[in-house]
Amino acid sequence: MANSTGLTTSEVVGSVGLVLAAVVEAAALLGNGALLVVVLRTPGLRDALYLVHLCVVDLLAAASIMPLGLVAAPPPGLGRLRLGPAPCRASRFLSAALLPACTLGVAALGLARYRLIVHPLRPGARPPPGLVLAAVWAAAGLLGALSLLGPPPAPPPAPARCSVLAGGLGPFRPLWALLAFALPALLLLGAYSGIFLVARRAALRPPRPARGSPRPRSDSLDSRLSILPPLRPRLPGGKAALAPALAVGQFAACWLPYCCACLVPAAQAAVAEAPVTWVAYSAFAAHPFLYGLLQRPVRRALGRLARRALPQSPRACTPRAWHLPALLQHLQGPSESPALPSSEAPEQAPDLPGGENLSMSRAT
Repeated sequence: MANSTGLTTSEVVGSVGLVLAAVVEAAALLGNGALLVVVLRTPGLRDALYLVHLCVVDLLAAASIMPLGLVAAPPPGLGRLRLGPAPCRASRFLSAALLPACTLGVAALGLARYRLIVHPLRPGARPPPGLVLAAVWAAAGLLGALSLLGPPPAPPPAPARCSVLAGGLGPFRPLWALLAFALPALLLLGAYSGIFLVARRAALRPPRPARGSPRPRSDSLDSRLSILPPLRPRLPGGKAALAPALAVGQFAACWLPYCCACLVPAAQAAVAEAPVTWVAYSAFAAHPFLYGLLQRPVRRALGRLARRALPQSPRACTPRAWHLPALLQHLQGPSESPALPSSEAPEQAPDLPGGENLSMSRAT
């Protein structure tokens, strides 16, 4: 009975994990696809190329390594497909290359926003985005090549460990973890810390005095209360700290467990391979909401596209009918005094050459 109960519990846990993994997969595909369309149809975005690169990397991961995690992961419920030696090596290479491409792309996006905010008038100090992204892919390719130097996959009777966590990199796992996660984390933390400090200094700066003489303050009770300090002093730049805190917090929550698992022995990392891997994969689904919807131009463009796509129902009344003058005129009804004919309308006196009026000349 205990065995059957344990089997049922494991099957339930595996089924729940499969559903959650499928939800993350669908969110990554739909969110990155929608954000890619919006960015491509929104001119004027300064970091559009970095956003496009991030969407492309997330879509590649959602179309390659995430389905492999669904069909070939070791725990029950997440798939039981056995991969051969060649597909296993391909899966290792894709995981070892796409994950650093994602983290380094996020760090490049953070550095680009830092330069745009801190040094907006120094375009010469910004490297071209194409060169930065080429360096990102070169580093990702080198880190992916480390997976080919790892131990060969096990024979088909044994479970094929095709992930980076379960010994796919061999002795290069700590080096790969430091270059793929620790370095981008430091770059991202430095970039968003600089953005927060700049926003905080701008919030602490006293306002400029108005032109002319200062307005005299009234002696009312409201005027006296406005001089008092607020009961809850807030941190200056609190709103500006929201975006850096969300970006750094999401990066740490998704990638720190994966980085720590790469630093422990492979036998211990293989125990928590599925949950740690899918927590890291959830970053692909979080990027469209974090780096897309938090930008006002992207939200406006998304609203315009949604209004064009959705059918608009005809309105019963125009907004002008609810204006106060139009509403009063509608309640009073038509005017009772008839309009004067053109023959009885008062004639306007013609102007004289000297700028005088005819009535003025008659009065004189």
